[in-house]
Amino acid sequence: MKIQQSMAERRHRREAGFTLIEIMVVVVILGILAALVAPNVISRIDDAQINRAKQDIRAVESALHLYRLDNFKYPSTDQGLDALVNQPADPSIRNWRQGGYLDKLPVDPWGATYQYLYPGQNGEFDVFTLGADQQPGGEGINSDIGNWNID
Repeated sequence: MKIQQSMAERRHRREAGFTLIEIMVVVVILGILAALVAPNVISRIDDAQINRAKQDIRAVESALHLYRLDNFKYPSTDQGLDALVNQPADPSIRNWRQGGYLDKLPVDPWGATYQYLYPGQNGEFDVFTLGADQQPGGEGINSDIGNWNID
């Protein structure tokens, strides 16, 4: 009777858990799935950051046009985009809109401030970000995004 009980216990122990090979197969399958999914998720994050930068630039561009309608000129490079939030000290700016043209200046998706040049090198004015690497030029997420090259 003890022998039968002992054999039953052994059989039950074998059936109760996973073998090392079963666990390894599951880990390998999960690794393969992660390798297939991760690049798609990462590229979506990059695309979202680029799209956010484009939307921010469009909003700043619209605010600059409103500023020009009120003041008959764009802010100078020295005044910068801050002229959209805080009234410039320039006495020729007489029609600056109370409350400004933007609630606050946006920061690009990579934590840097947007750049502004007036007169611009690519148009009447340039509003741009240097991308994730914060260096001129680059490709993909590191490329410069400006009001001259957004769709």
